[in-house]
Amino acid sequence: MDTEFILRLFIAAMLGGIIGLEREYRAKEAGFRTHFLVALGSALFMILSQYGFNTVLSQLNHASFDPSRIASQVVTGIGFIGAGTIIFQKHVVRGLTTAAGLWVTSAIGMTCGTGMYLLAIAATVMVLICLEALNLALHKIGTRSISVTFSSPSRENVKAVLLRMKDEGAEVDSYDMQEKRSSGGEIYLVTMEVKVKRDKYEARILDFMSEFDGVTIENIE
Repeated sequence: MDTEFILRLFIAAMLGGIIGLEREYRAKEAGFRTHFLVALGSALFMILSQYGFNTVLSQLNHASFDPSRIASQVVTGIGFIGAGTIIFQKHVVRGLTTAAGLWVTSAIGMTCGTGMYLLAIAATVMVLICLEALNLALHKIGTRSISVTFSSPSRENVKAVLLRMKDEGAEVDSYDMQEKRSSGGEIYLVTMEVKVKRDKYEARILDFMSEFDGVTIENIE
């Protein structure tokens, strides 16, 4: 029986690791080790919940137990790990997909812990399709929110940049302009949040920013 349990842990860890490798490749907050450990731990808790108390129960005539009692707490506990990957930064929420991936990875680990290997493998394939195949499609037709910081020596250039971005189909959610003085005169530092097409957001912004004299991009993220 121990061999069967070890096999369940091994398969759970491998499936979680596969999802983690994809997240690692995308440089996300939770990578290979996190997903590996989440799947392994979930499978172990599931096995413990089902079989860990058989010896004690066999000695008690009137005792009963719910094999889902520990597993149900895993679902709650994984929420704390997922919450740690979610970041609210400059009016943009990041890490939701990674948090959802950890939640599903936990479910896959628990499924392996019950010995339902085919279901766990199928779920892993679906997760990878969602993360990779759909990502390619969304890259062509979807939009994303980015933060752009640039400097300009004149207000007219700032207005021209904003108008040009709207003409390019970018949606400006918010912007903040600060006026700073330097040895060369006044400089306007602008930080704005925009929604743009995924397939051309960075290169296109760099291209048309270069058309304005004195406009310098400080940061894009």
